[in-house]
Amino acid sequence: MPCMVIVGAQWGDEGKGKIVHLLSQYADFVCRFQGGNNAGHTVVFDGNVYVLHLIPSGILQTYKKCIIGNGVVVDPEALITELKFLKSKNIKTTNRLFISDLSHVTLPYHRLLDSLGEDDLGKQKIGTTKRGIGPTYSDKVARRGIRMADFLDKDTFYELLKTNLERNNEVLAKVYKQEKLSLAAVYRQYLAIARVIRPYVTDTTVLVNKALDEKKNILIESAQGTMLDLDFGTYPYVTSSNPIAGGACIGLGIAPQKINKVLGICKAYTTRVGEGPFPTELLDAQGEYLRKKGGEYGATTGRPRRCGWFDALVVRHAARVNGFTALALTKLDVLDGLDKIKICTGYRYKGKLLTEFPHNRSVLANARPVYREVPGWKESTTRLKNYSELPVNAKRYMKELEKLVGVKIAILSLGKDKYETIVLDHNITKFS
Repeated sequence: MPCMVIVGAQWGDEGKGKIVHLLSQYADFVCRFQGGNNAGHTVVFDGNVYVLHLIPSGILQTYKKCIIGNGVVVDPEALITELKFLKSKNIKTTNRLFISDLSHVTLPYHRLLDSLGEDDLGKQKIGTTKRGIGPTYSDKVARRGIRMADFLDKDTFYELLKTNLERNNEVLAKVYKQEKLSLAAVYRQYLAIARVIRPYVTDTTVLVNKALDEKKNILIESAQGTMLDLDFGTYPYVTSSNPIAGGACIGLGIAPQKINKVLGICKAYTTRVGEGPFPTELLDAQGEYLRKKGGEYGATTGRPRRCGWFDALVVRHAARVNGFTALALTKLDVLDGLDKIKICTGYRYKGKLLTEFPHNRSVLANARPVYREVPGWKESTTRLKNYSELPVNAKRYMKELEKLVGVKIAILSLGKDKYETIVLDHNITKFS
């Protein structure tokens, strides 16, 4: 049962899309298991840029099959937009894309409530993308969500939509002083969308488990990153799902023992979009340098990413809760030309040295990073094809990260294109 999960080791935006696209050439199925269109995977190849939010980036590989699992919340409008985009690029999705009939549907009231609720928080805002993801998951947990199977049944959908709109329109009108949504208008619009989506919807738990039984290669990708995990991230500044490896079992309906490898993706430095603690954040010219050279702007929102030095406590925490069997290090080339590079090896709080990532929000907000400074390299690493060609100090930097995190680097990314990559351990292309 060859199966690999790819997980972000920081706050998302680590370059998972590129690595998934690279490894999907060896896969039969590429699957998403959580999140919604609040995620954004950017893939560059053949001179073209592809940004996907719901559909797994494996769809860009000819003949590969892709699954949107039950743990994903699906905005039908966003999905239609992506399908149209792929069609414009002559990328076929028929008989290649499969959507779980157990996935929950994001509707207009979810987006409205998300946006209004976020704005209402003022200085305490979470940093949500305002795409309705949180309210959709809230409805799921409150057992009033609408699953894809019921969305496609026009009578059931009508009754569920009517009940939900009655409740949410009261909130919109009385709490936020907004106009109520029209039941007839929403129902009519989404019936038309349902007709387009219907051919893609199936019982994906049967599909993926049958593929595993047939020894097919299954590549599973998370959205966001470990530090945005609802349980193990920097709560409350997190997403509404579990983007860690364990979430793949729940979000696809597969047993834990069927996962063979977990590949963690991390940048050679650290970035974060949105609000929340970020101990190694650089609020100076150095941070702006990393942002500009790394092109650090959100694929989903376009927001500038906050930038800082590599935080070993963050990635070591991610390695522990995910069980990383290997790492992929991205954007090492962004550090080219720096005289000195810093690595966070601990935090100092009230005179005490912390060597593990703290969970107390007050401690985390007031902890200060402890750095180890290492020499940089004045040579370009872009377009290098072999590990032997890397500058000596770049190799030393990688070895230091491996030592601090406790996981070996199997893939090194040195640019946006999938070909600007060095595979250090070719066993990573084997999923079992």
